Amino acid sequence: MTSSSVISRSFFDRPTLTVARELLGQRLVKLEGDQRIAGLITETEAYIGTEDDGCHARAGLTNRNRSMWGPPGHAYVYFTYGMHWMLNIVTEQDGFPAAVLLRGVKPVEGHEVIQRRRTGRPDSELTNGPAKLCQAFALDGSFDGLDLCHPQSVLFIERGVDIPENSVTTGPRVGFNQVSEPWKSMPWRFQVTLR
Repeated sequence: MTSSSVISRSFFDRPTLTVARELLGQRLVKLEGDQRIAGLITETEAYIGTEDDGCHARAGLTNRNRSMWGPPGHAYVYFTYGMHWMLNIVTEQDGFPAAVLLRGVKPVEGHEVIQRRRTGRPDSELTNGPAKLCQAFALDGSFDGLDLCHPQSVLFIERGVDIPENSVTTGPRVGFNQVSEPWKSMPWRFQVTLR
């Protein structure tokens, strides 16, 4: 990784909503030997603290969500629905549970590897969901707690492209049928369509 392009910890050590918005257009990168798998981030969701009824932290500190309570810039990867991995990036200060779920990317490097892992899917459906993203990048629980800001990390965020405000849409987070208001309707999902 080239240190000049990798996003530093201070980026993540800020309010979660700010990080969720500013992650749009940045580049998620995974190194697999000499191969780079990368995609520009197109969709995120913010999860903030124990009061947020949609956040895993609402249950308090558990083995499953322990990484969410750690230092900013670390991965919080969890298993859901008995079949899917989800990648989040921890935000704000150490000890405060907050994170941004990466919901989608636009592949820009390693396209053939991504297609092989998501065989039979059209390009538009390769990485347009958090579980699809993890499958395409071969991310699982072994990445939970990984420091994305460490110089030797195989998974990190690089500077990507600037996204103007008028290109960003916001809305409620996805899959919140059992979540109470006001949390169900909080416009904490950020999305951009990249051509």
